[in-house]
Amino acid sequence: MSRFSAVLSRSVRQPGAVLAITALLLFVGWAAFPQLFATHDPVDDLDPASSLTGPSAAHWFGTDLLGRDVYSRVVYGARVSLLAGTLAVAISLVVGTALGMIAASVGRWVDSAISRFVDVLVAIPGLLLSMAFVSILGFGVERVAIAVGIAGIPGFARLARAETIRILSLPYFDAARTSGTSGPLTLVTHIVPNATGPVIVLAGLELGGAILSVAALSFLGFGAVPPHPEWGSMVNEGRIQIAEAWWLTTFPGLVIVLTVLSLNRLSRNARTRAR
Repeated sequence: MSRFSAVLSRSVRQPGAVLAITALLLFVGWAAFPQLFATHDPVDDLDPASSLTGPSAAHWFGTDLLGRDVYSRVVYGARVSLLAGTLAVAISLVVGTALGMIAASVGRWVDSAISRFVDVLVAIPGLLLSMAFVSILGFGVERVAIAVGIAGIPGFARLARAETIRILSLPYFDAARTSGTSGPLTLVTHIVPNATGPVIVLAGLELGGAILSVAALSFLGFGAVPPHPEWGSMVNEGRIQIAEAWWLTTFPGLVIVLTVLSLNRLSRNARTRAR
């Protein structure tokens, strides 16, 4: 049985994990096939006569100021939010892992330079660092994802460096080096395959935080440009009418919370299993 299958088998025996898997499958379904789940067009289906109508059979999550269906906007916003979070983690994983492995493998001044660079990034709060990078890169969901990804590099770099140092100290690696394997070939054939397990687990843990960071930056106005739906920007749009239309912020906010909690729950299970 593969490690993924073992983790999944163990998870389905826990009610909380089952709920987390169910929620994530639903949200991924929204992102992959929004037209199958949405009941209205999220942008062009305007109905001023139904402006700020509460949840009902016709509009499950109510309507916004322009009469657009909030549920449909949440469904279509899933693709933007989940893809942005995934892109951010992918950037952190690839760049951070590469830096960590190179630092530990080469050593000397290269290790020192990369470690100092990582220390500088760690010294700055993640969200503040993301805001600084997005201010340089410019506004937009893609640039927000890149900024969040850059801010997440230190965690992956430190873990990859520690795992690489551990692998370099193992007896089998000395045997491989004695047999003539060295340089980049050593990194590809021996270090990368054995160091990726903990890094992948960390990626699962960081995905929820990345989605939350993307939503936070979109809430602050750095992300998706209206009228295109994105969970964080929807919360921002609804805060103005929160006293008279609580559903505008509540439902997008709940989806963000459920996504992050579900990812964290499954990632904890995977981390426990990996130990």
